[in-house]
Amino acid sequence: MDRRTFLATLSSSLTLPTLGRSERPDAPSVGVIGHTGRGDFGHGLDTAWLRIPETRIVGVADANAAGLASAKQRLKVDRGFSDYRQMLEATRPEVVAICPRHPDQHAEMTLAAVEAGARAIYMEKPFCRTPAEADAIIAACEPNNVKIAVAHRNRYHPALQAIDQLISAGEIGKPLEIRGRGKGDHRGGAEDLWVLGSHVLNLMHYFGGAPTSCSAVLRQHGRRVTQADVRAGGEALGLIAGNEVHARYELENGLIATFDSVANDGTGGAGFGLQIIGSEGLINVQCDQLTLAHLVRGNPFEPPKQSRPWVPITSAGPGQPEPLSDLRETVSHHIGPIRDLIATIDSERQPLCSVYEAAMTVEMIGAVFASHRADSQAVTFPLASRENELARL
Repeated sequence: MDRRTFLATLSSSLTLPTLGRSERPDAPSVGVIGHTGRGDFGHGLDTAWLRIPETRIVGVADANAAGLASAKQRLKVDRGFSDYRQMLEATRPEVVAICPRHPDQHAEMTLAAVEAGARAIYMEKPFCRTPAEADAIIAACEPNNVKIAVAHRNRYHPALQAIDQLISAGEIGKPLEIRGRGKGDHRGGAEDLWVLGSHVLNLMHYFGGAPTSCSAVLRQHGRRVTQADVRAGGEALGLIAGNEVHARYELENGLIATFDSVANDGTGGAGFGLQIIGSEGLINVQCDQLTLAHLVRGNPFEPPKQSRPWVPITSAGPGQPEPLSDLRETVSHHIGPIRDLIATIDSERQPLCSVYEAAMTVEMIGAVFASHRADSQAVTFPLASRENELARL
């Protein structure tokens, strides 16, 4: 079953009845890794498991003593460890939650989890810092059949399938382009590209297929970024530069996609997401919103003869009431992604947002840096250099 076909059945899995917390010894065991002060426990990736009664948390790790004490209480677990390697060795969990928002430890944590025999990993984004780190993770997972799902929660929203159907039915005419934007707050530019733009690039890949090339420019206060602008990014992102990013991707289905982020752009974050522009309408996708998308009918390039309402797109289609009463729980609180991951453990199927999709998102970010270093010439995928090209600017 491919990803898009499986998405059609996701809504039914999201409405499974709530069960009591399982004490069965055969229930999947979960080890939770966080690091207070260095990415913490992400956006609820730790407490999400308390909402999955068919699993059992067997241990938590946090190098911060106060953070560990808090996590043990919060997660209702007795076994706490200051070293995640010790936790993995002592508890041998089937599933590992890698929760820190900072990606600098993600590769090491993943490799340790695989070595300890984990069968599935749920990980906060950004996935990792470079294509080289992604390569190492994939190389470890493939021979051991370890499944990884990354918490790009928008990819699990059931409205995506409704959008697919709208496009296939010609509701926006001929698809012409995809326009993406970051949040455009004080982090605008390269930091926004990593922290929030990763969601947007991930959706570009979903709707348009894998990128084949990228051309991009980084700017600092309007001028082209130079070596003097390169700095260590916040949240342990690695090297970044620029408070503006302008990138253009050619996608395998023939569409052109653009991503732009400008610091303090004045939009109040309303542009965070993407628009699929067609000859007879557009679909506006607003990341991290429960009403994920709206349909605007009519040629977007000519003045309207009448008002063009923004019609909400639910999992049932445009303008239809949302039939899923637990949408916030299942999407915002990771229930859908986690249950999808667990369902893949004994199957040939990959999670909906798998290690391969996450690795491509990292490579799309790396391509921005590689193209800028190449005087904004187009670079092709896979990238020749697997490291952060800002180090050689």
